[in-house]
Amino acid sequence: MKAVLNSDTSQLTRLFSNLELYGNKLNHQPGSVLGSTALVAGTTVGAGILALPAVTLPSGVVPSTVLLVGVWLYTLVSGLLIAEVTLNTMRLVGSSGSGLLVMVERTLGKLGARFAGGAYLFLHYALLVAYVSQGGKILISAVEKVLGVQNNLPAWVGTTAFTLVFGGIMYLGRERFVEKLNSAFVAIVLVSFVGLLVLAGTQLKTSSFSFQDWSALPAAVSVMFVALFYSNVVPTVVTQLEGDVRKIRQSIFIGSAIPLIMFLAWNAVILGSVSTDMLQGTSGGGTVFDPLQILRDGGAGEWLGVLVSVFSEFAIVTSFIGFVYGLLDLFKDISASNEPAKRLPLFSLILFPPMSLGALNPSIFLAALDYAGTFSISVLGGIIPALMTWKQRQEQEQSNSMSQPLVPGGKVTLIAMIGVALVVIGKQVVLMWGSFGH
Repeated sequence: MKAVLNSDTSQLTRLFSNLELYGNKLNHQPGSVLGSTALVAGTTVGAGILALPAVTLPSGVVPSTVLLVGVWLYTLVSGLLIAEVTLNTMRLVGSSGSGLLVMVERTLGKLGARFAGGAYLFLHYALLVAYVSQGGKILISAVEKVLGVQNNLPAWVGTTAFTLVFGGIMYLGRERFVEKLNSAFVAIVLVSFVGLLVLAGTQLKTSSFSFQDWSALPAAVSVMFVALFYSNVVPTVVTQLEGDVRKIRQSIFIGSAIPLIMFLAWNAVILGSVSTDMLQGTSGGGTVFDPLQILRDGGAGEWLGVLVSVFSEFAIVTSFIGFVYGLLDLFKDISASNEPAKRLPLFSLILFPPMSLGALNPSIFLAALDYAGTFSISVLGGIIPALMTWKQRQEQEQSNSMSQPLVPGGKVTLIAMIGVALVVIGKQVVLMWGSFGH
């Protein structure tokens, strides 16, 4: 590893060079800010966007907009802390390419790695449960409309069909084919999203924007964590950009700001399309109401319903593919085996539990996202990055080694990150305890 200095400023610009051997020549392959920005943005925009309107509806457009910006700032700090830890780890070990869980073990030891690994595993399974349940629900609804029947097919049929169809494509198809298919699905998501915003914009009710209930905000935090989470790809961004701090900051900031703008527009358009009576009816109630379901059923016009269904289904499919691959890589690392004969048991281990739980409880979508945000992303995006940064900075102070904090505020910022995560977890534990008591 070689640090590269800028002769004009005498400051570190990049930590190492990405070199690849082509024939007999070594070629420099510097990552681009554009490519890394796209990676962050692409990771962030997923099926979490579908749950936003259901959890922000009780509070209204203005309060939920403020909270979305606040959660984005939290995830921005989280991303920068992980980037700082990645840079320091690279300087320490003299090589690039460490994943998040590897860095946790190096920094916090085996106990910390097991804790983070458990949160990582729970996150993937919880999100897969959410995706197969909601994806199956939308799929079965589309089939019923085509066949001209209503509510004749049981919900578990949709969950099972979704898992077998898209899980089967991933199992049987080559990675190159799945990659091309996923790219086509992403294009469908983008086109349908733009069309949806344009069409839904004609249905806006100005009275809906005046409704506010700030007390309903806490219930939306966990799902917003899921929607804006991207910290798992930050080590990849740092490696692609060769440890160049300025480029890393740019990529994380812009890459996370693009989805934020999309989410703010989406939230405003969807909530602005429902009536004030509907908003007031959800305020303070225990029942979760999903405005997207009303739109999918044609409550604001047939074409808008079709667009919402198309966008929802393909957003879920692209996220489903990403998280299946995430678990596949994790289990391969654990088993240290790439034998073809292992593929069927591996895919069964990944797909069967979410399919079973989704079939048993077809309405688990929001609950699964809520638990994922509370117990996994609070840990992986809040507690773990703050603890790793704290320990690294402490060790660097003791050894007088080079340190480059990417986030201001010192220990106050780190304590605030941990505090917010613990409050989110504590809120969920209290709610669970109350439900068990009844």
